[in-house]
Amino acid sequence: MTQPPIPTDVAAEAVPAPRRRDAGDTRDRLLQAAAELFAERGFDRATVRDIGERAGVDPALIARYFGGKTELYIETLRARTDHAPGDLHDHDRLAQLIERAARQHPGPILQAAVRVHDDAKAQAAAIAELRSRLIEPLYERFVAEGRTQPRLRAEVIVAAFTGISLARSVGMLDELARADADELVTLVQAVLAGGAEAQLPE
Repeated sequence: MTQPPIPTDVAAEAVPAPRRRDAGDTRDRLLQAAAELFAERGFDRATVRDIGERAGVDPALIARYFGGKTELYIETLRARTDHAPGDLHDHDRLAQLIERAARQHPGPILQAAVRVHDDAKAQAAAIAELRSRLIEPLYERFVAEGRTQPRLRAEVIVAAFTGISLARSVGMLDELARADADELVTLVQAVLAGGAEAQLPE
């Protein structure tokens, strides 16, 4: 027995039209997923496949939109919005970084101070961002204040802050992990001030 034809309007409802991919949305999802995984696992352990899965898209699109994993990593470094005005001696700047570290892993820019990437291009980009966002503002402050060895002071302070942030995220130091953000800002400011004002040997 021949089946009657399905009305056009019913057929259209039964077979939904394919959803068009929003390139901008896909790109943003890849950036977000990559930023999370690079912070959690570091550049070397975060795979293209993992990034695609977390973003909910085909990992091959990373090459299409960014050129590859390294280029995606560099884009996440530049896309981050943690570059508020002020150096680590600025209360608001310091509070912002400490608050974020309490919510998530220290980002790849801080990790660049203690972790060497296998990919030289990724490593160079991370170090460049670390210098421009954290070290240079301190260096410029110390030059303006007439401090001796301003770059050394800036690097020591950034290294100290990085160590505090990483130790807190690991959670092995109980009091540090549980510390209230306001208390921690006060204590860290005191530590950083000591590095800024210390008298270095001639």
